[in-house]
Amino acid sequence: MTSASPHSLLAVAAITLLELAVLARILVRPHRDPASRVAWIVVVATLPLLGVVAYLLLGETSIGRDRVRRARDVVQRLRQLPRAEAADAAELGSAIPEQYRHLFHLGRSISGMQPVGGNTAQLLPDSNAAIDAMVSDIDAAQQHVHLLFYIWLPDRNGCKVVDALKRAAGRGVTCRAMADDLGSRTMIRSAHWTAMRAAGVHVAAGLPIGHPLLRVFRGRIDLRNHRKIVVIDGRISYCGSQNCADPEFLVKAKYAPWVDAMVRFEGPIARQNQLLFASDWMTYVDENLDALVEGPQPAATPGGVQAQVIGTGPTVRFSAMPEVFETLLFAARRRVVITTPYFVPNDALLSALCTTAYRGIDVTIVFPLRNDSWIVGAASRSYYADLLAAGVTIYEYEGGLLHTKSLTLDDDVALIGSANMDRRSFELNYENNILFHDAQLSAALRERQQTYIARSRRVTKDAVAAWPISRRLWNNLIATLGPVL
Repeated sequence: MTSASPHSLLAVAAITLLELAVLARILVRPHRDPASRVAWIVVVATLPLLGVVAYLLLGETSIGRDRVRRARDVVQRLRQLPRAEAADAAELGSAIPEQYRHLFHLGRSISGMQPVGGNTAQLLPDSNAAIDAMVSDIDAAQQHVHLLFYIWLPDRNGCKVVDALKRAAGRGVTCRAMADDLGSRTMIRSAHWTAMRAAGVHVAAGLPIGHPLLRVFRGRIDLRNHRKIVVIDGRISYCGSQNCADPEFLVKAKYAPWVDAMVRFEGPIARQNQLLFASDWMTYVDENLDALVEGPQPAATPGGVQAQVIGTGPTVRFSAMPEVFETLLFAARRRVVITTPYFVPNDALLSALCTTAYRGIDVTIVFPLRNDSWIVGAASRSYYADLLAAGVTIYEYEGGLLHTKSLTLDDDVALIGSANMDRRSFELNYENNILFHDAQLSAALRERQQTYIARSRRVTKDAVAAWPISRRLWNNLIATLGPVL
């Protein structure tokens, strides 16, 4: 028998030491979900070297040490600035009924912002109407325009916003536009981006990728800024699920139209979105926006919407986003209606959904029938049997890709924004949402959810039980990868 060469033994020893080092990292890394730890240990132990590479690429939820330090320093400094919170806005925000105050206490513990009242709000009819409203507000801007989008496409709607920003900059309005470097790569690398800069628009890429092969040494490449924020003159703001693009979404046209919901807010809540935008901008651009956060608070409207911005991400408290969803579910006394395109819950959220239904609450979830991510689509359906057994009502929307992320609670409280009920939104992406208490706005959002249900087919226990064993095996296999991916 031929003995192994010294070089071979050295290579085996090096790989073994590398695997042991990565296994140790998996075990000591803080805030790791137990299921995720086990899944990664199995991957690294059963796939020598390949498992190590997979963990280095996908296992860490870090944007890089330098970025983490800068992002946290910026957020901490902005939160410590004296903000001119209007007394009437704070007083109106404190008028939230006792049974809902704990929801806003949780939100404040995440983003450091208290609920403020005195806002006006309008749920816009559709995606095109939302872009037209943004363009109209940009054209009327007098001081500044701030935009941040995960996906900004150089299509009809995307170019409408580009042209509006150039017009605003041309008349002396300070315009700052940020887009995620991966999600908006076609816009950032287009002539439109260059033209905006030439017109005086300040542009920046969020979470720039740089050289893809070197990115792994600076942080995980697929941690993205998924936020959608618009702030105009510090008093108007938009929040919802919509990217800056046509509903036809030509990059994935076969799933179109993208069906989104966007709310236009006016009042003190705009200041909170301003702070969130400023924290992202100052993380990547060497420009001080303290004055915008310290400036006068927008006037409050008596009897207006009570609202609070909740921003989450990989540099914010771990599990903040699922905490919000779970707390809303446990606060329900009559009804919860949820729409989300991407559903890969952790154990705690799945338990909260089932428990809420078991205690007699009417829980309804609407998913898209056809998902642009076959992985997420399969994983989502692996949870159907458990949800249906608990009494959750499930619908699948047939009118396109339902992209709206919304939750209405007892027709009084609602959450709208960018966060999905999946692990990406929980651990990997920067998200922005607005939690609000207002019967009229909640009713409008609930009515919109009902229009989705009217264009959906109901999923029944019998239909799920009739799935072939091959489909169930496939769905469950994909779902087991959730803690890894």
